[in-house]
Amino acid sequence: MRQAPPSLSLLSVLLLVLSLAGCAAFSQRDPLNVQVAGLQPLPGEGLELRMNVKLRIQNPNDMALDYNGVALDLDVNGRRLASGVSDARGSVPRFGETVLNVPVTVSAFSAARQALGLAEHIGMDEVPYVLRGKLAGGLFGTQRFTERGILDLESGLPNPYRRR
Repeated sequence: MRQAPPSLSLLSVLLLVLSLAGCAAFSQRDPLNVQVAGLQPLPGEGLELRMNVKLRIQNPNDMALDYNGVALDLDVNGRRLASGVSDARGSVPRFGETVLNVPVTVSAFSAARQALGLAEHIGMDEVPYVLRGKLAGGLFGTQRFTERGILDLESGLPNPYRRR
């Protein structure tokens, strides 16, 4: 039985250690802070409703986060309301922030389901929401985020500080 040359064995061990150290470095990021910064209406097709969701992304890490695409799902009162994607590219600076625009679509079916759900709870002043998404950043760079809060029906504004 032939043994591998010592230099090949050393190279294999070195590559294994470097790859494990690289994986560990990616996993030590603090989660992103994501808030809805605004909503603007967009033209829709047929019975659908389209909106531009402005997301404020804050990066509490000492490394910039490069992204190449974003995806969003918005649940209101425990039901899916809207979803959207964007192929936006950019970077969130280290200990910095940026605002991303993501077009989302509310289908007529989703809007009707929401209306029926709210009709079941007539008199509610507050409705819980969950915003889930991800910033695509390659094999190890994708960052997922979740924001939960309460939508105040009287003012029409989300309140991420009032947690459910």
